[in-house]
Amino acid sequence: MPNIKSAIKRVEVTKKKTVANKTKKTAIRTVIKNSKAAVAAGSVDAEYVKNTQKSLDQAAAKGHISKQAAARAKSRVAKAANK
Repeated sequence: MPNIKSAIKRVEVTKKKTVANKTKKTAIRTVIKNSKAAVAAGSVDAEYVKNTQKSLDQAAAKGHISKQAAARAKSRVAKAANK
């Protein structure tokens, strides 16, 4: 455990940010998982794909996932929905 006041503060801030980032990453994975399930069930429409892609774009814009990872996920969802 750190003894210096600023180091103690950094530990606390890191804990809070870790929880927040974990929540956001989980939400992204949930969106992708739900879109895969919807495609498998055959209940996908253009609006659903659009909302999934929007949430992936927002996550990439805020830096939660990379732009390339978002593009790859969007492409997979669109490709599966078009089949």
